[in-house]
Amino acid sequence: MFGSIDKSRGLLFVTHDLDHSLQSTMQKMRQEVESLDENRLLNTVPDDLKRYLVEKYSVTPITLLREQWYADHEDVPVDVRHDSMRWIEDRSRPAMVPGERYDVRIPFEGEAELFYAKANTFSMNPPRAIIEKNEVLLQFASPADQPLDVRALVDRSLSDIEQHLGWQRPMIEAHNNALSNAAEQAIQQRRSRLLAQSQRAASLGIPIRRREDAPKTYAIPTARKKAAPALPPASAAPFTPEPAWAMEQYEQALKIMQDMTLVMERSPDAFKTMNEEALRQHFLVQLNGQFEGKATGETFNMAGKTDILLREGERNVFIAECKFWKGPKAFGEAIDQLLSYATWRDGKTAILVFNRGTETSTVLTGVDATAKAHGNFKRAVNWPHESGFRYVLHANGDANRELILTVLVFHVPH
Repeated sequence: MFGSIDKSRGLLFVTHDLDHSLQSTMQKMRQEVESLDENRLLNTVPDDLKRYLVEKYSVTPITLLREQWYADHEDVPVDVRHDSMRWIEDRSRPAMVPGERYDVRIPFEGEAELFYAKANTFSMNPPRAIIEKNEVLLQFASPADQPLDVRALVDRSLSDIEQHLGWQRPMIEAHNNALSNAAEQAIQQRRSRLLAQSQRAASLGIPIRRREDAPKTYAIPTARKKAAPALPPASAAPFTPEPAWAMEQYEQALKIMQDMTLVMERSPDAFKTMNEEALRQHFLVQLNGQFEGKATGETFNMAGKTDILLREGERNVFIAECKFWKGPKAFGEAIDQLLSYATWRDGKTAILVFNRGTETSTVLTGVDATAKAHGNFKRAVNWPHESGFRYVLHANGDANRELILTVLVFHVPH
């Protein structure tokens, strides 16, 4: 009730406490993570879910668009009963005289409710204005014989409003900066808890029946005042944990392949006539020499003409393509070929690009542009390397099966 009275009087920055509102917003984010159907959550890529939560629960501070302001002027009767300088017989009733009114409207961007939020720093004499949709309305009325300096009043009012908005911004910035870690923590805690529960349930040796009231799909929450992002698409089918190749092993394999190029540079005559298949054989020998082989004696093996594969059961957990640079189109086809083999959640992949005769900068530019334009591209990964890139792509037909693609460009003798 207090809040509605404040708003009706045009009082700004007093209705509710901004710190409490931001804490409530953070709590709603955590509650949404807890309310997600367990399989829906486990089948969603954590980074995608985190980005959705950060976008949804971040707060957009208000920015006044003063360059877009405009005013309306109207000749209207004005009530002067409260003017002590005038003789008025009965001040309990309206005393109307000729006058004028200015309506000054200033568009804004951001969340309108922030106009009613009190920051930790505030004034005991808050500004007044009417908030209509995405505009601040300042109204000034005066008798015709006592005109106001409207421009000075507008400037003073906007200065007061800007001061309060400035007090809000550090609080909003701190909230937005904390969202990513808070969302990641909430997701990981619930995922870990659900996976532990699943393992305990499986150890019973008794079939677990799905509750009849368990949601089979997820309804996107009601939109907030700003456009609400859509939850990343994912299946609510039972989640099946899948082992993943450790990043340290992946990085080790990449280092072995990079070390192999040093051998090529030191002995150019031995490699200058080799084709893709012959070069790939040398990489295979080095990889199998460093990683313990399976029962067959070979951890890494070949499939097709240019693939290096590491298989785990029926799935390919690591895939490397060896390709000579023949332009962006051929490189895009190499990505397609790699994706056709990738079926493992959190797969690790690589494309070794052998360059003969083309400027390295041209090859690197072509690689980066082609990868980012690919239909399965999700995001680039910060991976400082002078002759390579790292990306996250999704498997064909499933945005929640991600794979890491590392592209390394090697100059080979010719």
